[in-house]
Amino acid sequence: MLITDLTMPDFTRGLAQTRTVLIPFGSTEEHGPHLPLDTDTLHALEVGRRIASRRPLFVAPPIHYGVCRSTANHPGTISISTSTLHALTLDIVSSLYRQGLRNFILLTGHAGGTHYATLVDAGEVLLERFADLRIAVLTEFMLASAAAKGLIETEGDAHAGEIETSRILHSHPHLVQGRAEREFPEFPKGILVRDKVRYWPGGVWGDPGKASAEKGRRLEEAVVTALEALITRLEAGDY
Repeated sequence: MLITDLTMPDFTRGLAQTRTVLIPFGSTEEHGPHLPLDTDTLHALEVGRRIASRRPLFVAPPIHYGVCRSTANHPGTISISTSTLHALTLDIVSSLYRQGLRNFILLTGHAGGTHYATLVDAGEVLLERFADLRIAVLTEFMLASAAAKGLIETEGDAHAGEIETSRILHSHPHLVQGRAEREFPEFPKGILVRDKVRYWPGGVWGDPGKASAEKGRRLEEAVVTALEALITRLEAGDY
């Protein structure tokens, strides 16, 4: 059930079926010269749609903005602060809780370390705030990388490379504009740099040339299956 498509009576009827909601977090961030800026959001939202077609599940409107530090100066990236993301997460979950939801899956297609840590911290605050709330916080990349073993050829593939290009080739092929060059940036170890584009000009971390729609289909199916199992466990309190 996509919350954006529901009426008030639809939402009320939905609560009789489930108290679980998936909140897709993404970003508006460069993904090389070949993938859309909305790539991370598309990943999380598509998985939510797929799972909602299999079982009763609310899917909240996606969050199109994230904390993007390494790509902040690349063309098209729109980043928000950790304090904004933290506050936004608390507000959204708290509002959904007041509406009757109790099980929350914060699924982020954007896997930046600071972004993810902020979501985890917000989740811990929410656990303290609501005694009967259950919450999971995970990245799309956690699930996709596990499924990629034996399928993805590029070691260390992480951003706009083989994995993400395959996923978009499968789910939104009309948004893929050719292929980008293989790239593995090297930032100075331990040194924070202002001009990150200098060290990462192409905005790719991996090899898009090895991507295929079939790989994307298999990755997405594995992600959906793994996430559905996690939801079942979360709802049962078996952890």
